[in-house]
Amino acid sequence: MTAQVHVDIQVASDSKQLPESSDIECWAAAAVGGNRDEAEVSLRIVDLEEGAELNFQWRQKEGPTNVLSFPSDLPEELNLPLLGDLVICAPVVEREAKEQGKTLTSHWAHMIVHGTLHLQGYDHIQDDEAEEMEALETSIMQTLGFDDPYQVREEI
Repeated sequence: MTAQVHVDIQVASDSKQLPESSDIECWAAAAVGGNRDEAEVSLRIVDLEEGAELNFQWRQKEGPTNVLSFPSDLPEELNLPLLGDLVICAPVVEREAKEQGKTLTSHWAHMIVHGTLHLQGYDHIQDDEAEEMEALETSIMQTLGFDDPYQVREEI
């Protein structure tokens, strides 16, 4: 069973290659799976400058990153469907897709799945956590009709 997921999308990017909101909701819903009946996610799509500012502010790392995840910290008794906020830097996603030999659509799907899993408490800091998260991401991506996002592409 797949959850009903609503994604509130804010676009603060000049990119002309953004996915459709219906695709974003589909990818997020696949990542939520049967973990809950409904979920809400806020997604802000940014350019390099804002991506770098947020990455430094929240992770003390220089330069933009592909996705930042901010899980909601609501008391359980509120029983609200809010998972949290995602920030995705469009130019980084576009550059990575090209570098990794992936379609832009598949990389966007992976970033939405990856970020949505982070909102649910998955992480990849420890090796065992990384293996679990990557296996789950691969399974979700393949269910969505995409290739394994961690498969190394051979240069042709």
